[in-house]
Amino acid sequence: MVHPDNAKHKEYQNTFNNADFLSVFDKFSEGVILTNVDGLIIYYNTAMSRIDELKPEEVLFKKITDVYHLTEEKSIIMRCLKKRQPIIDEPIYYRTRMGKFANTIHSAFPLSREGILIGAICFIRDYNLLTETIEDMPVPKNIFEDDIFFESIIGNDPELIKAIDSARMAANTPSPVMLYGETGTGKELFARAIHNHSIRSNSKYTPVNCAAIPENLLEGILFGTSKGAFTGALNKAGLFERTNGGTIFLDEINSMPVGLQSKILRVLQERRVRRVGALKEIEINVKIVSSVNTDPYTAINNGTLRSDLFYRLGVVFIHIVPLARRIGDIELLVSHFIAKHNRILGRDVERVSNDILDLFKIYNWPGNVRELEHVIEGAMNIVGNDTVISMKHLQSHFSNWSVNNTAFSGTLGNSPSSRQYRNKTSENIVTRPDRENEFNINTIHPDKPDQKATLPLAPFMDDNNNKDATTREYSANTSITNIQSGVKTKQDLNEYRNNMDIPKNNLFHSRDEQEKKLVHATLSGTNGNIARAAKNLGISRQLLYYKMKKYNLKRVDYI
Repeated sequence: MVHPDNAKHKEYQNTFNNADFLSVFDKFSEGVILTNVDGLIIYYNTAMSRIDELKPEEVLFKKITDVYHLTEEKSIIMRCLKKRQPIIDEPIYYRTRMGKFANTIHSAFPLSREGILIGAICFIRDYNLLTETIEDMPVPKNIFEDDIFFESIIGNDPELIKAIDSARMAANTPSPVMLYGETGTGKELFARAIHNHSIRSNSKYTPVNCAAIPENLLEGILFGTSKGAFTGALNKAGLFERTNGGTIFLDEINSMPVGLQSKILRVLQERRVRRVGALKEIEINVKIVSSVNTDPYTAINNGTLRSDLFYRLGVVFIHIVPLARRIGDIELLVSHFIAKHNRILGRDVERVSNDILDLFKIYNWPGNVRELEHVIEGAMNIVGNDTVISMKHLQSHFSNWSVNNTAFSGTLGNSPSSRQYRNKTSENIVTRPDRENEFNINTIHPDKPDQKATLPLAPFMDDNNNKDATTREYSANTSITNIQSGVKTKQDLNEYRNNMDIPKNNLFHSRDEQEKKLVHATLSGTNGNIARAAKNLGISRQLLYYKMKKYNLKRVDYI
């Protein structure tokens, strides 16, 4: 017979065993991660998604060490599982596999059922949310492998160089700087370089992710609190006050509540802050760098950014162009990331294969430079002893780059070159259904990593020309001297191509030489005018610059 008290205890226990605790964690302002006994993530809440800038579907059912740049010895969750003991309020600075840095405090607890370990639960607090622990949790000085300076920013694109020059000149002025760029373009790199280039470099640099901090906490974190302002409030300096003499970076300020934006405006105008609940104002001297990840005028029209704040923060306005608009920098960035991760991973990779490099040139890179590094790093994790990264090493990321050309076109997205290519080939696809699986760039096969993607044929054809592209290629045997007079117009180009008679089975013989001759002829005909030459060829200027660099063709030789 069961004792009445024991029966009641079991009743209560069964009631709570069936309770849906995870739905409670969905609303937490702290991050929550739940893993099984092997460290596989089985629950990842919304707050954690904000801290890491990762979607739950990107991390669920993956191991902790596969999502974060942490060894099992450094991972708090893995240590908790190994020791089977709680780890309370331990600070940790980490980076996700997508490149996001986070400085947090973790508390991990082992989970058991009937004495058997079944997993762990970890509560994560972003240090920016914890005004009471800011003094004990300063932003690490060297949070990157090296300090970031303008020389650390990789690229030769004219628009990027212009942005760097503007940022360099604005670094030592008291005027605010606003950075505009898509996610992954390097806004925080610019902010750090501005700080390190300035006379404030020996003072504090404080980054604040305005999108990751709940509205009800952000004001106290930025401006500080006064004892008695609300229940439990203490006299605490805010980030503006603590960064006095240094630089504060307000990342994604368009995500900040509009009401709070007006208080930022007051700081800009009066160079003073007032703690929440206080009457006294405190004078500060802070360089403010801010960023937006959407067009600021669109944000103003949508009501997410005050126009008066934009005009004050955007005294110096710098646009960081997306990677898709500076394709010419791909090779430099690839070489940089290969060298970097050779050091980190102990690899000996020399380069990526030619077909991969060509694919990189036409991909639209929605994640920008951060995504490119993620792709390179991911490939180098599985490259083994190979010294060249080939298509087989990218399948986890570019799963759509396959024999299915529809998927390939979708992967290219809406880049100008891909739109132009699809538009110009659409008529041929309809009229030649027997070739519908051949219209894309040489039909990329993942199982043939050495197959080379080249400049598309269709842009070299007149819009009204329905002749099969495979019989339109100019001869590989035609010498450069025969076309020295140059191709000046699209009509010249088509006439030149129509005079060529090359057997179909030799179409791709010496393809690089064919491309070189055509680019040379077009530059000759336009006297080195890049815009006209690109237009006649039907390609972007970025792709033309890439081809010129590839074939060592210099614009000055055609002027």
